[in-house]
Amino acid sequence: MIAGQQPAPENKPTLAVVGATGVVGTVARQVLSTRDNIWGRVRLFASAHSAGRRVPVLGDELEVDVLTPHAFDGVDVALFNAPEEVARTWAPVAAERGATVVDGSAAFRMDHQVPLVVAEVNAHAARSRPRGIVASPGCATMGPILALGALHAELALREFSLATYQAASGAGQSGVETLYDQISVVAGDRRLGATPGDVRRTIGGELGPFPAPLALNVVPWVGTDIAGGWTSEERGVRDESRKILDLPDLKVSTTCVQVPVISGHSAVIHAVFESEADPARAAGILRDAPGVVLYDDPARQEYPTPADVVGTDPVWVGRLRQSLDEPRALDMFVSGDNLRKGAALNAVQIAELVATT
Repeated sequence: MIAGQQPAPENKPTLAVVGATGVVGTVARQVLSTRDNIWGRVRLFASAHSAGRRVPVLGDELEVDVLTPHAFDGVDVALFNAPEEVARTWAPVAAERGATVVDGSAAFRMDHQVPLVVAEVNAHAARSRPRGIVASPGCATMGPILALGALHAELALREFSLATYQAASGAGQSGVETLYDQISVVAGDRRLGATPGDVRRTIGGELGPFPAPLALNVVPWVGTDIAGGWTSEERGVRDESRKILDLPDLKVSTTCVQVPVISGHSAVIHAVFESEADPARAAGILRDAPGVVLYDDPARQEYPTPADVVGTDPVWVGRLRQSLDEPRALDMFVSGDNLRKGAALNAVQIAELVATT
C-alpha cells in the first residue's frame, strides 16, 4: 500500500491524480473536496521534486508519490493534470494497467480514438473510449463551447467567430509569477505607456512564457506558431469545437489574446445560426443551460468580468444581443475561471462520469 493511503472501501473506485501539486492539480484537489465523494481511495502523484510532500484532498492529507508503471495497479480512473509530454508517456501506461485516463493536456484531444468531452455538452461521447483515454478541451475552448453548445441544441449553429482574452494562469505558475513580477516593476511609474517601447524597456528581458510584456499591455498571441500565421491555441479552439459539437465542417475564426489578468478567461463571440436568432429565446436557453449563468443587465451595469467570476464553477454569459446586421446572429461576452471549469472541474466531472457509468 502506498504511504499515507487507506484501503479503498468495498465497491468504491480508486482515483489517481497525476500532477497533483501543479497549478491545475491543486485546483483539482480543491474541486474534489467540494463535491460528493464517490472515491474509495485517492492516490497522488507528481514529479520527484514534490515526492514525499503531504497535501490536502477530501478532508485528509495524503503523501505524494512519483510515477512508476506499477503506480496504476488497482486504479480505476487516472486524472492527468500534467504537461503534454508527461501525458503522452504515462497515459498509455495507465490505460494498459486497466485505468481509464482523463487527460487535461493537448496530447490526445484530436485523436479520433479519444473522445473530447465537456460534461454538460456531450457527456455521451465518453462511453466509447477504445484507447482507454478521455480528453478534456483547452481552457480557451471551454467557456465559449458551454454557451454555444446549449444554443446549438436549440438553434442549430452554423458558424462563429470569437476573440479570447486569456489570463496569465493559462500559462501555468510561470505565467502568474511573470505577471506579478512585471506589475511590481511598473507599479508607481505613471509615465509608462506614453511612449513607444517604454514598458518593454522598463521590464527588460523578464518576459517569462509571453512573447511581449503583459503588464500594462495585451498580447495578440497565445500558443505556438503554425502555418498561415495562426497559433496552436487558435487552431485548437476551431478543431476542438468541431469535435465536441460533432460539426466537422463548422466555420470558426478565432483570435487569442493574452491579457494582464491572473485568472479568468473571457471571450467575445459572434455566432450565426440557421434561422433568425431571437435574443429573448436565447436568454431562456442560457438560463436553463447546465454550467452556465446568464448575468446580463447592461442598464444596471450587470455583466460578467473575470474579477467577479474567478473562483466560481460556472461560465458566465452577458452582453447578449442580436447582431445589428445579421438577424441570424447573436453577439455575447463570456467569462469563467480557466483553472476551474476551464481545466480542473471538467476533468473531475469526466472522471466521475466514467467511474459511475
